[in-house]
Amino acid sequence: MATLRAAQKEMTRKLLLDAGLDLFGSKGYAATTVDDIASAAGTTRVTFYAYFPSKVDLMKALIAERLNAALDRLPSPEHGSTARELVAVVEDGSRERIRAWLAATSDRWDLIRPYTTTAFEAAAVDPEIRALFDAWLDEAIGDVEEGLDRAGRFPAGTRRFRGVLAITELDHVARHWKPGTWGVDREAMLDVLTESWLGSIGRP
Repeated sequence: MATLRAAQKEMTRKLLLDAGLDLFGSKGYAATTVDDIASAAGTTRVTFYAYFPSKVDLMKALIAERLNAALDRLPSPEHGSTARELVAVVEDGSRERIRAWLAATSDRWDLIRPYTTTAFEAAAVDPEIRALFDAWLDEAIGDVEEGLDRAGRFPAGTRRFRGVLAITELDHVARHWKPGTWGVDREAMLDVLTESWLGSIGRP
């Protein structure tokens, strides 16, 4: 019985997260209310608050749980979360490893775009989400910095800034690029993005 109850609770939580993500995408984060989410999930506002103290907390869960899972980011005592493969790719710094990683990451853009786009919009109107989104980007920047530290590449004082350039560029492209955007197809986009990463964080 306890197992069934736990499964029902998990399903309700999933329905609330799904409804929130859908509504944030279609209606906008600011315009979506707790009642909207509860109704779309087939439940009540009381039930919503049993799972999430606020709309902000639901958005936090979408970022911390689903977005990190989609990007293979794992808990890390140093960074909050980490993508070990990204650290290894940056440490290697070769054109081949960088392009392969960017290509694999781009395969997931359609999956992650609803989360990153919603988080970016929510960050514009909610200071808590802004801080969370900034911290999340900072964790990825930390991965790049760690890879450069391990490689001993570039002056130490520039490594974090190089991570800022690489990750903010990647985030923008991932949120906006679709075939034909900016006049480039996928292969051309990956070629140019790889060149940019090579210049900022790759092997000379």
